Amino acid sequence: MVVDMISKKMENLVKNGSAIRAMFEEGKKMADLYGAENVYDFSLGNPSVEPPKEIAEAICEVVKDYNPNYVHGYMLNPGYIETRQAVADNINKRFGTNFGAQNIVMTVGAAGGMNVIMKSLLNPEDEVIVFCPYFGEYRSYASNFDAKIVEISPDTSSFQPKLDEFEAKITAKTRIVIVNTPNNPTGVVYSEETIKKIAAIMEKKSEEFGAPIFLLSDEPYRELAFDGVEVPYMTKYYKNTIVGYSFSKSLSLPGDRIGYLVIPSEVDDFENVISAAGVATRILGFVNAPSLMQLVVSKCLDAKVDVEIYNRNRELLYNSLLEYGYECVKPEGAFYLFVKALEADDKAFVAKAKEHRLLIVPGSTFGCAGYVRIAYCVDYDMIKRALPAFKALAEDYKV
Repeated sequence: MVVDMISKKMENLVKNGSAIRAMFEEGKKMADLYGAENVYDFSLGNPSVEPPKEIAEAICEVVKDYNPNYVHGYMLNPGYIETRQAVADNINKRFGTNFGAQNIVMTVGAAGGMNVIMKSLLNPEDEVIVFCPYFGEYRSYASNFDAKIVEISPDTSSFQPKLDEFEAKITAKTRIVIVNTPNNPTGVVYSEETIKKIAAIMEKKSEEFGAPIFLLSDEPYRELAFDGVEVPYMTKYYKNTIVGYSFSKSLSLPGDRIGYLVIPSEVDDFENVISAAGVATRILGFVNAPSLMQLVVSKCLDAKVDVEIYNRNRELLYNSLLEYGYECVKPEGAFYLFVKALEADDKAFVAKAKEHRLLIVPGSTFGCAGYVRIAYCVDYDMIKRALPAFKALAEDYKV
């Protein structure tokens, strides 16, 4: 007799794991087979730009100047008060807001933060609206709490949200709307006009259904914007906004798993929501965000990676792909190109790309079939080496 040893929910997740991670792992195997210099891995959003020098300096300073039991010990579940206050002060300085330590919850990256706030707000069968294309892990995060993802189909001409469809799909079960700008996978930044319209629709629907709908702004790419593009700060447009932030991209610290939630005092039932987020941090098993990195990032809030490195990659890859016959909306932020596949089946196109040792991710992973994501957070020289492969791939389709 065969007995199922893992949960039914996990069975599906194991069978249909992350396409991004699978491609990344396959890239490692191909590198062993062909040599790393002959494999062009554009699969994973793993920053290639070094962390700013302030990070190493802050680590040394924290370890030297603080009591080790303090640096490596427990603290309140939402995090060190001085770190939370420093984060609040920095946000206020940059965006003209009025937050304090009481509005900040330090989290295990943006993913940890999103799970914390979903645990705090969602009941089974609640609905979470996402705008396609979107980071596919949102499906798993909502599923963790038996909520349902509701997709808004993509406008492939601009990749701005379809607001008429958005308004039509809000129901009495809608609890959270996720906005991700600059967007993964398109690199598109939602305009201020778009944000205002989203806020107006949500206010109208919250009143209609007699219950708050929360806007969850997922912002790991906020600092990675090009050409002077402004990224609107969401709490200024809609009172029931919660911001999830990560230092993974802005300071090139993905493996250190450090971020935060901003929960404004203006949100409905603030005291219960902020209390629930602290409890959720504990009962989800995080207990608290990494103590050392909390203290480190509090000293580096004005530090920046060299975004011009990503911009140079963007310009080379975007312009070269256009020359070869590919179609793509030019990204305004993040470090991805979302390119139209050269055949209807994006997964078949990805398989064809692998024949040229190009590793890219199918758009269907992001709820937008017919496209592929190319992560250009890689070495510039690798992009140059990969260009003949992209050209040969296009020639396979006689573009």
